[in-house]
Amino acid sequence: MKTIDYLNERYRIVQDTDKYRFTSDSFLLSRFVSAGKEEVVADFCAGGGVVGLNFYAENEGVSSVTFFEAQEELCALCAESINLNGLNGRMKVEWMRLQEIPANYIEKFSLILCNPPFENAGFENADPKKAVCRKELSLSLDELVLAAKRCLKFGGRFVLCHRADRAAEVVCTLHAAGLEPKLMQFVSGKAGRDPYLVLISAKKGAKAGVRILNEIVNGKEDL
Repeated sequence: MKTIDYLNERYRIVQDTDKYRFTSDSFLLSRFVSAGKEEVVADFCAGGGVVGLNFYAENEGVSSVTFFEAQEELCALCAESINLNGLNGRMKVEWMRLQEIPANYIEKFSLILCNPPFENAGFENADPKKAVCRKELSLSLDELVLAAKRCLKFGGRFVLCHRADRAAEVVCTLHAAGLEPKLMQFVSGKAGRDPYLVLISAKKGAKAGVRILNEIVNGKEDL
Protein backbone atom coordinates (compact mmCIF):
# COMPACT_ATOMS: atom_id res chain seq x y z
CA MET A 1 0.00 0.00 0.00
CA LYS A 2 1.32 3.44 -0.92
CA THR A 3 1.62 6.18 1.68
CA ILE A 4 2.55 9.86 1.47
CA ASP A 5 4.81 11.03 4.30
CA TYR A 6 6.03 14.54 5.06
CA LEU A 7 9.75 15.31 5.03
CA ASN A 8 9.01 18.82 6.31
CA GLU A 9 6.14 21.31 6.04
CA ARG A 10 6.66 21.69 2.29
CA TYR A 11 8.04 18.44 0.84
CA ARG A 12 6.51 14.97 0.80
CA ILE A 13 7.64 11.50 -0.22
CA VAL A 14 5.74 8.51 -1.64
CA GLN A 15 6.48 5.15 -0.04
CA ASP A 16 5.07 1.63 -0.26
CA THR A 17 4.50 -0.51 2.83
CA ASP A 18 5.39 -3.66 0.84
CA LYS A 19 8.78 -2.33 -0.23
CA TYR A 20 11.89 -1.01 1.48
CA ARG A 21 11.03 2.09 3.52
CA PHE A 22 13.53 4.63 4.76
CA THR A 23 14.91 4.66 8.30
CA SER A 24 16.45 7.41 10.44
CA ASP A 25 19.84 6.63 8.85
CA SER A 26 18.66 8.42 5.70
CA PHE A 27 17.85 11.61 7.60
CA LEU A 28 21.13 11.52 9.52
CA LEU A 29 23.00 11.21 6.22
CA SER A 30 21.10 13.99 4.44
CA ARG A 31 21.76 16.36 7.37
CA PHE A 32 25.43 15.44 7.85
CA VAL A 33 26.72 17.98 5.30
CA SER A 34 25.33 21.10 3.67
CA ALA A 35 25.22 22.21 0.06
CA GLY A 36 27.66 24.58 -1.55
CA LYS A 37 26.61 27.16 -4.14
CA GLU A 38 24.89 25.57 -7.16
CA GLU A 39 25.69 22.04 -5.95
CA VAL A 40 25.15 19.32 -8.58
CA VAL A 41 24.05 16.31 -6.55
CA ALA A 42 23.62 12.58 -7.12
CA ASP A 43 21.84 10.15 -4.81
CA PHE A 44 23.36 6.67 -5.25
CA CYS A 45 21.34 3.59 -4.17
CA ALA A 46 18.48 6.06 -4.00
CA GLY A 47 15.61 3.70 -3.19
CA GLY A 48 12.51 5.87 -3.00
CA GLY A 49 14.67 9.01 -3.03
CA VAL A 50 14.52 10.08 0.61
CA VAL A 51 18.18 11.12 0.96
CA GLY A 52 18.27 13.32 -2.14
CA LEU A 53 14.81 14.76 -1.54
CA ASN A 54 15.50 15.60 2.09
CA PHE A 55 18.90 17.08 1.23
CA TYR A 56 17.24 19.29 -1.38
CA ALA A 57 14.52 20.28 1.09
CA GLU A 58 17.09 21.47 3.64
CA ASN A 59 19.60 23.16 1.30
CA GLU A 60 19.00 26.18 -0.91
CA GLY A 61 22.30 25.76 -2.74
CA VAL A 62 21.28 22.65 -4.69
CA SER A 63 21.17 23.10 -8.46
CA SER A 64 19.96 19.59 -9.36
CA VAL A 65 19.62 16.06 -7.99
CA THR A 66 19.95 12.86 -10.05
CA PHE A 67 18.72 9.66 -8.41
CA PHE A 68 20.38 6.35 -9.35
CA GLU A 69 18.50 3.18 -8.40
CA ALA A 70 18.71 -0.40 -9.71
CA GLN A 71 15.15 -1.49 -8.82
CA GLU A 72 12.50 -0.31 -11.28
CA GLU A 73 9.68 -0.23 -8.70
CA LEU A 74 11.67 2.05 -6.39
CA CYS A 75 12.55 4.31 -9.33
CA ALA A 76 8.82 4.67 -10.01
CA LEU A 77 8.18 5.69 -6.39
CA CYS A 78 10.98 8.22 -6.57
CA ALA A 79 9.55 9.68 -9.77
CA GLU A 80 6.13 9.98 -8.09
CA SER A 81 7.69 11.95 -5.24
CA ILE A 82 9.42 14.28 -7.67
CA ASN A 83 6.13 14.91 -9.49
CA LEU A 84 4.25 15.35 -6.21
CA ASN A 85 6.64 18.10 -5.14
CA GLY A 86 6.77 19.81 -8.53
CA LEU A 87 10.53 19.24 -8.91
CA ASN A 88 10.74 17.78 -12.43
CA GLY A 89 12.86 20.70 -13.61
CA ARG A 90 15.54 20.05 -11.00
CA MET A 91 15.45 16.28 -10.52
CA LYS A 92 15.59 13.11 -12.61
CA VAL A 93 15.65 9.38 -11.93
CA GLU A 94 18.01 6.91 -13.60
CA TRP A 95 17.08 3.23 -13.49
CA MET A 96 20.46 1.49 -13.66
CA ARG A 97 23.17 -0.30 -11.73
CA LEU A 98 25.99 1.92 -10.50
CA GLN A 99 28.46 -0.33 -12.31
CA GLU A 100 26.78 0.65 -15.59
CA ILE A 101 26.58 4.44 -15.27
CA PRO A 102 27.27 5.84 -18.78
CA ALA A 103 30.04 8.19 -19.85
CA ASN A 104 27.87 11.32 -19.80
CA TYR A 105 27.92 11.17 -15.99
CA ILE A 106 31.71 10.90 -15.60
CA GLU A 107 33.02 13.78 -13.45
CA LYS A 108 29.59 15.45 -13.52
CA PHE A 109 28.72 15.77 -9.82
CA SER A 110 30.10 17.98 -7.08
CA LEU A 111 28.39 15.94 -4.36
CA ILE A 112 27.28 12.31 -4.21
CA LEU A 113 25.17 11.06 -1.30
CA CYS A 114 24.73 7.36 -0.61
CA ASN A 115 22.98 5.13 1.93
CA PRO A 116 24.36 1.87 0.50
CA PRO A 117 23.86 -1.83 1.20
CA PHE A 118 25.58 -2.32 4.58
CA GLU A 119 25.78 -6.05 5.14
CA ASN A 120 27.95 -8.74 3.56
CA ALA A 121 26.36 -11.79 5.20
CA GLY A 122 22.98 -13.21 6.24
CA PHE A 123 21.32 -13.34 2.81
CA GLU A 124 19.56 -16.70 3.11
CA ASN A 125 16.12 -15.83 4.50
CA ALA A 126 15.76 -12.23 3.37
CA ASP A 127 13.07 -10.82 1.09
CA PRO A 128 15.08 -10.38 -2.16
CA LYS A 129 13.69 -6.93 -3.04
CA LYS A 130 14.35 -5.59 0.46
CA ALA A 131 17.62 -7.49 0.91
CA VAL A 132 19.26 -5.86 -2.12
CA CYS A 133 18.81 -2.48 -0.40
CA ARG A 134 20.60 -3.62 2.76
CA LYS A 135 22.95 -6.40 1.69
CA GLU A 136 25.82 -6.50 -0.82
CA LEU A 137 24.03 -8.84 -3.19
CA SER A 138 24.49 -6.81 -6.39
CA LEU A 139 26.86 -4.01 -5.35
CA SER A 140 30.09 -4.38 -3.41
CA LEU A 141 31.79 -1.61 -1.42
CA ASP A 142 34.63 -1.55 -3.97
CA GLU A 143 32.17 -1.13 -6.86
CA LEU A 144 30.31 1.62 -5.02
CA VAL A 145 33.46 3.63 -4.32
CA LEU A 146 34.71 3.18 -7.90
CA ALA A 147 31.39 4.50 -9.26
CA ALA A 148 31.62 7.53 -6.97
CA LYS A 149 35.19 8.22 -8.06
CA ARG A 150 34.19 8.11 -11.74
CA CYS A 151 31.21 10.42 -11.32
CA LEU A 152 32.75 13.05 -9.02
CA LYS A 153 34.45 16.21 -10.22
CA PHE A 154 37.91 16.87 -8.84
CA GLY A 155 37.35 18.31 -5.38
CA GLY A 156 33.85 16.82 -5.20
CA ARG A 157 32.53 15.09 -2.09
CA PHE A 158 31.29 11.53 -1.58
CA VAL A 159 29.13 11.38 1.54
CA LEU A 160 27.87 8.05 2.83
CA CYS A 161 26.77 6.19 5.92
CA HIS A 162 27.84 2.66 6.79
CA ARG A 163 28.07 0.15 9.61
CA ALA A 164 30.35 1.40 12.38
CA ASP A 165 32.02 -2.01 12.62
CA ARG A 166 33.11 -1.66 8.98
CA ALA A 167 34.48 1.88 9.38
CA ALA A 168 38.12 0.85 8.89
CA GLU A 169 37.24 -1.06 5.71
CA VAL A 170 35.29 1.88 4.32
CA VAL A 171 38.05 4.40 5.10
CA CYS A 172 40.73 2.20 3.51
CA THR A 173 38.63 1.63 0.40
CA LEU A 174 37.96 5.35 -0.01
CA HIS A 175 41.63 6.26 0.52
CA ALA A 176 42.80 3.66 -2.01
CA ALA A 177 40.46 5.15 -4.63
CA GLY A 178 41.70 8.71 -4.09
CA LEU A 179 38.63 9.77 -2.12
CA GLU A 180 40.18 11.09 1.07
CA PRO A 181 38.00 10.96 4.22
CA LYS A 182 37.78 14.50 5.60
CA LEU A 183 34.87 14.35 8.07
CA MET A 184 33.54 11.49 10.20
CA GLN A 185 30.86 11.11 12.84
CA PHE A 186 29.72 8.00 14.71
CA VAL A 187 26.13 7.35 15.79
CA SER A 188 24.99 5.27 18.76
CA GLY A 189 21.52 4.26 19.86
CA LYS A 190 22.07 5.18 23.49
CA ALA A 191 24.69 7.11 25.47
CA GLY A 192 27.51 4.83 26.55
CA ARG A 193 26.76 2.15 23.96
CA ASP A 194 29.01 1.26 21.03
CA PRO A 195 28.24 3.15 17.81
CA TYR A 196 26.20 1.28 15.20
CA LEU A 197 26.64 3.76 12.32
CA VAL A 198 29.35 5.97 10.85
CA LEU A 199 28.87 9.00 8.61
CA ILE A 200 31.80 9.85 6.31
CA SER A 201 32.47 12.71 3.91
CA ALA A 202 35.38 12.05 1.52
CA LYS A 203 36.84 14.49 -1.00
CA LYS A 204 38.25 13.57 -4.40
CA GLY A 205 41.90 14.56 -4.72
CA ALA A 206 42.21 15.96 -1.18
CA LYS A 207 45.21 15.65 1.13
CA ALA A 208 45.08 13.33 4.13
CA GLY A 209 43.59 14.64 7.36
CA VAL A 210 40.22 13.87 8.89
CA ARG A 211 38.05 15.74 11.41
CA ILE A 212 36.09 13.55 13.87
CA LEU A 213 32.88 15.14 15.12
CA ASN A 214 31.25 14.40 18.46
CA GLU A 215 29.12 11.27 18.49
CA ILE A 216 25.38 11.48 17.82
CA VAL A 217 23.02 9.66 20.19
CA ASN A 218 20.11 8.75 17.94
CA GLY A 219 17.82 7.02 20.43
CA LYS A 220 17.36 3.99 18.16
CA GLU A 221 19.39 1.59 16.05
CA ASP A 222 18.12 0.97 12.53
CA LEU A 223 20.78 -1.45 11.32
